Amino acid sequence: MTDSHASAATAAAPLKPPFTFDTAVAKVRAAEDAWNTRDPQRVALAYTEDSEWRNRAEFLRGRAAIREFLQRKWNRELDYRLIKEIWAFGENRIAVRFAY
Repeated sequence: MTDSHASAATAAAPLKPPFTFDTAVAKVRAAEDAWNTRDPQRVALAYTEDSEWRNRAEFLRGRAAIREFLQRKWNRELDYRLIKEIWAFGENRIAVRFAY
């Protein structure tokens, strides 16, 4: 999948499992782009209702928790810029490395 096809697929519909390397990379890139808007609602919609996150010692479950976490985060971090890089993926999971 080329970058333009991945972008078109992401805009048309969320990329869902099972993941291939190309769709996993496209999903990570789309998530990076969304995060850099600093819009908690937009970012939260990219994740499933039952998504589970860990941020240091904080554990989050679900879109509402993700949205609240991001709102708090971006109220403090005014010059936020994220780089996401795929670390590993499986048929139904993606692990990323964050740098900001």
